[in-house]
Amino acid sequence: MTKKTRNSHGIQSRVTKRTPLKILLFGCNGQVGWELQRALAPLGSVTALSRQGSGDLSGDLADPDSLATTVKTVAPDIIVNAAAYTAVDQAESEPEQARVINAEAPARLAREAKRIGAWLVHYSTDYVFDGSGTYPWREDDSPEPINVYGRTKLDGEEAIRQSDCFHLIFRTSWVYAARGKNFIHTMLRLAAEGESLKVVDDQFGAPTGAEFIADVSVHAIKAVQGNSSLCGTYHLTPRGETSWYEYASLIIQEAARRGMEMKTTQESIIPVPSEEFPTAAARPKNSKLDNTLLQKTFGLHIPSWEKCVMRTVKGILRCDYGIY
Repeated sequence: MTKKTRNSHGIQSRVTKRTPLKILLFGCNGQVGWELQRALAPLGSVTALSRQGSGDLSGDLADPDSLATTVKTVAPDIIVNAAAYTAVDQAESEPEQARVINAEAPARLAREAKRIGAWLVHYSTDYVFDGSGTYPWREDDSPEPINVYGRTKLDGEEAIRQSDCFHLIFRTSWVYAARGKNFIHTMLRLAAEGESLKVVDDQFGAPTGAEFIADVSVHAIKAVQGNSSLCGTYHLTPRGETSWYEYASLIIQEAARRGMEMKTTQESIIPVPSEEFPTAAARPKNSKLDNTLLQKTFGLHIPSWEKCVMRTVKGILRCDYGIY
């Protein structure tokens, strides 16, 4: 017999011990979304949508009403939202667009999830915090965003929680992957082109791989089947912490060790303060997230950020540079 779970309004979750599940994924072409397509596949039928959608199904978060229609058509057990407005600096001049995509669209998905008893899996960010202090942020710390992007992501979180739908919100940081535009690809390209690099050394966090995010998400989705008590917000990052400077140093060191020809050496990476790279949006200095709750709740062994980064560097060198 499967365990039935209900939210405070008496809506029964459709996610039980039975599989396969019907899953609706938004943002399938992003770094996390791409990995989720792979990781979610063993759980059941996955309808994966990019912003362009597919046929009559819309995946455009800039049009929340169309998302509601998509949910009604697919009638999923799980809605996974891996799409977002992530242009942090551009959001300062496009606050309304960022708000629609990062706040209104998740709110609409949450209402639809509640209506049909589906779970909503949503991804948020370390930018909901102001970056003060030195200790890793816990889930119960008070958020206080310092830029438009962070405020809109927090608004999206709060709308999901207030909807009372079954949900998992994962806050993560410094996301990278073997594909797409990210810090690892940028450092490898710049190291091949120039003899020195300046990298910020006064912002701290944990680089988090999209593959790791996807795999943990699936582990959590399995765990919540029939157990609504696991509903909530979790910090999803690997073990440890670093600065952008130390992160860049590891990338260059690992690439050199594997035989990539570069003009930049580890010794020619220059640490600089954030002020040397002024941006439209303020960045938090402390982006460290405490992942203890995630580990304990889902029984996870969390790998180090270094091990995950080195594995991705190896994959990029093999696929993009032909270095084995």
